[in-house]
Amino acid sequence: MTEPTETNGAHALIRTLVACGVDTCFTNPGTSEMHFVAALDDVTEMRGVLALHENVATGAADGFARMAGRPAATLLHLGPGLGNGLANLHNARKGRVPVVNIVGDHATYHKQYDAQLESDIETVARNVSSWIRWTRKPGEIGRDAAEAVAVATGPPGQVATLILPADVSWSPGGLTAEPIPPRPPTPVDEDAVAAVAAALRSEEPCGLLLGGDALRADGLVAASRVANATGAKLVAETFPTRLERGAGLPPIERLPYLAEFASAQLAELRHLVLVDAKSPVSFFAYPGKPSDLVPDGCQVHVLSSGGGNAAATLEALAEAVGAPADGATRQPAERPDPPTGELTAAAVAQAVGALMPEGAIVSDEGNTSGLFAPAMTAGAPRHDWLCLTGGAIGQGLPVATGAAVACPDRKVIALQADGSAMYTLQALWTQAREGLDVVTIIFNNRSYAVLNMELDRVGAEAPGPHARDLLDLSRPDLDFVSLSQGLGVPATRATTADELVDQLGRALSSPGPALIEAIVPPVA
Repeated sequence: MTEPTETNGAHALIRTLVACGVDTCFTNPGTSEMHFVAALDDVTEMRGVLALHENVATGAADGFARMAGRPAATLLHLGPGLGNGLANLHNARKGRVPVVNIVGDHATYHKQYDAQLESDIETVARNVSSWIRWTRKPGEIGRDAAEAVAVATGPPGQVATLILPADVSWSPGGLTAEPIPPRPPTPVDEDAVAAVAAALRSEEPCGLLLGGDALRADGLVAASRVANATGAKLVAETFPTRLERGAGLPPIERLPYLAEFASAQLAELRHLVLVDAKSPVSFFAYPGKPSDLVPDGCQVHVLSSGGGNAAATLEALAEAVGAPADGATRQPAERPDPPTGELTAAAVAQAVGALMPEGAIVSDEGNTSGLFAPAMTAGAPRHDWLCLTGGAIGQGLPVATGAAVACPDRKVIALQADGSAMYTLQALWTQAREGLDVVTIIFNNRSYAVLNMELDRVGAEAPGPHARDLLDLSRPDLDFVSLSQGLGVPATRATTADELVDQLGRALSSPGPALIEAIVPPVA
């Protein structure tokens, strides 16, 4: 073990992060973080990426970690800055994504004066963080940083928040620290494997609900072997953190968002096996409808729960049920023809399926307009699909940004609804500044279409013009071409399917960011 290097707190923090494999920091800093910012010129192994809003920084850290398989850091300014980034930290927490969250604080001796930006940072952080540490001395910063990285990395991935007072950052006596060895995957639970294998042999209807790491290639192959050998239904959680899919990989249906459709999909099951997934519940409560989507009389079995062993556990289960090694279903390579004529949400999805390149990464926040995309891209070349894990909209563009930083050799496609795009549109500026290879398709239907649907489903009074007006995005119409160009990203507008195919083909064949505004009608 090398001797720790003494320096100021900021240098010790950054050097420890880099030693622990955290070499990218998404930030919107302020005065209390300036010593961290200054130290980046000395510790050049750390890449600082500027975001124009904290929710872009936190969402980009999420997207980076999903694709890199290791945490990025955020650097946020005091409690209000953390609050601005909270929605996408919520999404990261729900997706079990590793994030090292660094929040600057007032100097320790200054906090007593209750200055304008003083707040209870720990209370804010507690909403999204499984680990919180307020570093009190420069000599503790390296140790605390190493522990934050270890906790965030998991498994499972978590949000770890390190609160850094300004005087701890600028004072001498900072000590770098050695990385903490990663936690090993949880051993395969042989008893759980045996119990699930017995259920699968019972001749009662069974289903496997996959989430988390189970939706990577090895887990999907093993799960498909099990399903084909036993007749079990194979289902993915509604909004996967990262789903590997496309030609050559086993296809899998996702649990529908609408509770009544999800209930119908699971209705006949008598055994539901959870593999890195939660027991399914309705996203919201609806009058007269159940919140728990597990059918009456169905027994729930937990096969694995985020310990980093999903693929190994599924492989053990495949062996236990005697599934052939080559027994997985493989998605054939097939694409739809490019669409022509009217531009609809389905036509946009068809164009993406027809033109998607090998190795693409799709950040999907298409909401109602994105419903057609999974089916249209099922047989496209192998790709990754990143979803809105926590339901807090405004994730799509930041996650695409972080994914592009993590994987500069892969094309990122952001399928983005118009209303949620406006939450974090500033991500386009970061894409332009960093030269990121992201093609954004905006589904512009000039409404919060998903909320129009929910308004009809929640049992409220018959909506009148005032209610409908609050869900309408016209008067004035949003001009995403002008907005995108103003943020530095070249943009075009498509009003027909033929225009979209031409614009998407050109965008996918050119390096750097681009945006296409697709004018589509709301999905009926």
